Amino acid sequence: MTRVIVIGGGIVGLTTGLALRRAGADVLVCERAPEIRAAGASLGLWRNALAVFDSLGVGDGVRAIGKPSAMRFHDRTGAPIETPGSTAADHEYLLAHRAKLNVLLADAVGAGNIRLDAEFVGYEEHHDGVAVHFADGRTEHADLLVGADGAFSAVRGLLVPGARAREHVGHHAWRAVLPPGGPEVERDVMVLGRNGSRGGYTRSYDGGVFWLLSQFGSPALTGTAKQQALERARDLDDGGWNSSLAELIEATPEELVLHNQIMVVPPLPHWTSRRVALVGDAAHAMSPHITAGASLGVEDAALLARYLTTHHDVPVALKAYEADRIPHYAHVAALSKVVEDSASPWEFARSYAAFSHWMTNQEPVAERDLGVRP
Repeated sequence: MTRVIVIGGGIVGLTTGLALRRAGADVLVCERAPEIRAAGASLGLWRNALAVFDSLGVGDGVRAIGKPSAMRFHDRTGAPIETPGSTAADHEYLLAHRAKLNVLLADAVGAGNIRLDAEFVGYEEHHDGVAVHFADGRTEHADLLVGADGAFSAVRGLLVPGARAREHVGHHAWRAVLPPGGPEVERDVMVLGRNGSRGGYTRSYDGGVFWLLSQFGSPALTGTAKQQALERARDLDDGGWNSSLAELIEATPEELVLHNQIMVVPPLPHWTSRRVALVGDAAHAMSPHITAGASLGVEDAALLARYLTTHHDVPVALKAYEADRIPHYAHVAALSKVVEDSASPWEFARSYAAFSHWMTNQEPVAERDLGVRP
């Protein structure tokens, strides 16, 4: 039985652990925090990710902690922006509760297959395996090490020295979730405003509200995170039609406003070695303006499991996985850049719909025949 150690207990790391367990591997997911927890508020899952979760037997549970939503944009006057040539399915996604998704996946992986307070510090590859070292002095031996430890991946730092996450200069995001019982909104609204600002709000599955704002080319930040969000909300509201966004921000306690300088990982020359592989943001953290990072990382997890299932040995499987993923993400990056460089809100909306159409209309990873048999 193949033994795999996964570094990182976030959504992609847990999905990787679950996919590999379902494929028959002996898996240990290692998380440096003392508990399984999620940074952030909510996240969008497109149908490519939902197909993977269905194949892993957790699709119904995922849908139970999410709300069907649609990524349709308005301009700053409130007028809907049409996207000719797109279909309704190109806009539809599931808005999931990030923390509850982490718990659901951890339960599916099983507590006995997860180790907390396990800080990864290094590894040594051998011809027939890898020794994985932890800060408490323990060493675990496995056939494969998977780095699912995010944009600041320690595994990537050793596998591809010098490939550090870097600032997406001037790109910032603010967001929060207000629980049920607070301010209510009658509809979901997403706006493409002036000064590179975008944002809006959507109802969550349990009756709460999720609001978010982001900006390309932001000037130097001043004031608190809440003040920064309120300032940018004005770029999304010509004529007072969108006052709910400012009201939601005002109702959010300062300590609940999450602000992030957006970080990206530059294209990597390789994602694997003989016994080590990267998945998710550890390999390809990109700007979240395409809201696809989680869905793409979930695909990585499923595809890695499929290649390991269909090939005889780990090194061959990893090379096949890398040969699939690197060109795929070169195309993702190109489409993402088209969206980012859009000259107007109308061009942004149409380029965004084109990206989501491409991403969700490929042959689902969960249904792929990789063309080989064990």
